[in-house]
Amino acid sequence: MSVKRIGVLTSGGDAPGMNACVRAVVRTALYHGVECYGIRRGYNGLINGDIIKLDEKSVSRTINRGGTILYTARSKEFITEEGQQRAVNTCKFLGLDGIVAIGGDGTFRGARALSHHGVNVVAIPATIDNDICCTNYSIGFDTAANTAIDCIDRLRDTMQSHERCSVVEVMGRNAGYLAMYVGLAVGATAVLVPEKHIDFEKDVIEKVRKARLKGFTHFMIVVAEGAGSAADIAAKIKESIGLDPRVTVLGHIQRGGSPTARDRVNATKMGYLAVELLLAGKTNRVVCTNEGSFLDVDIDEALAMNRNIQSMEVNVLDAMTGI
Repeated sequence: MSVKRIGVLTSGGDAPGMNACVRAVVRTALYHGVECYGIRRGYNGLINGDIIKLDEKSVSRTINRGGTILYTARSKEFITEEGQQRAVNTCKFLGLDGIVAIGGDGTFRGARALSHHGVNVVAIPATIDNDICCTNYSIGFDTAANTAIDCIDRLRDTMQSHERCSVVEVMGRNAGYLAMYVGLAVGATAVLVPEKHIDFEKDVIEKVRKARLKGFTHFMIVVAEGAGSAADIAAKIKESIGLDPRVTVLGHIQRGGSPTARDRVNATKMGYLAVELLLAGKTNRVVCTNEGSFLDVDIDEALAMNRNIQSMEVNVLDAMTGI
């Protein structure tokens, strides 16, 4: 297949490192003499023809920026058959020989729909939730984790001075990977994730009680947003043992900031591989990582996979928070 012109879009949420990935796609395409066009505002932009030409100058200083220079949006219209056909028509009208779609689960489903309409697509996982089953790493996760860790470290400085109980809610949608990772990194008293059944007395109250009996006067509870509201958890702690916890919801601050080296490098490698796959005539693929290696899998297979937190991670968490 001769590839003369490709498009790149960022869809769904934004993850630190997306710009590094876009930059890699553009540079790799230009290296091979292929024109590259940015599709702004995700699949909405593809439907409406919101396209800009990308060159070396437009992406030269974006690798250190958070967010996405192409903007992002969720598209209700693209879910419909009519919306998908309009997107396909845009690809045909502009002569796009392939699409690189950067984002999470919804982005992959959109890419698969395009592929089923005959458009060559390669998807790249970029989500701070790190919940894409076919890969053990998603762009943005490392930056989000480090941001949360830095915030909690700062919070702990003042909470320890006041001998407080802190309940911190981190993002992750319906997955607890970010909370688990952050909780282990900060040495939390307890970590609550949706993948693990919560026995409130055992998993929270008893751990706080044991910590106090060991001489600790500050208690850090990390909650994944999918495991419940930090405010509700704090209220139950107050009702159970009389502590008056302070609640912090980190929210979208975790999505911003300059990407870490790990996110920049992985994003660059994934963007490069996505273009190489299109040039090789491959379509309906997802670029992913497995134990440090970069590979590609079929999107249909990727979306059919299930992923759970590893038992070792749960065991480590139990030992580290067991006081």
